[in-house]
Amino acid sequence: MKLDIDREVAALEGMSTGQLCERYAELFGEPVRTRHKRYLVRKIAWRLQATAEGDLSERARRRAQELADDTEVRVMPPRSVQGPTVRVDAAMVSDPRLPRPGTALVRKYKGRQIRVLVLADGFEYEGKHYGSLSSVANQITGTHCSGYRFFKLGAEQ
Repeated sequence: MKLDIDREVAALEGMSTGQLCERYAELFGEPVRTRHKRYLVRKIAWRLQATAEGDLSERARRRAQELADDTEVRVMPPRSVQGPTVRVDAAMVSDPRLPRPGTALVRKYKGRQIRVLVLADGFEYEGKHYGSLSSVANQITGTHCSGYRFFKLGAEQ
């Protein structure tokens, strides 16, 4: 009987998602709520194998139920419980390759001297605020490039 299961599982791979949904409903006695093909193939193959070779023993089912009853499973915290508020300082999140706010990054590019001021919440270049060093480098070069590499900072030198 093992060969029949292998053949049926191989046939599942060639089925369309609609056919798999029909097969799922036939085996499980209820419509499926997903159209994810890999999931359907795995679930149907499991059911075919369980039907052919036997499902869990009654003893194993009871033990699984006991374990489930003893375990408090919670996916989300209850709405009534509010966790501690965590304040994140901008200095804590700063990239270690960046100099301190107030520092000017200076570089020559195509005969011009480029000067970018490091701020606590981004960068200033020619009077405009930028959120990342890469966006400043993009503005200067006209192409996407790493801001750290452009200004020769940190490990990307």
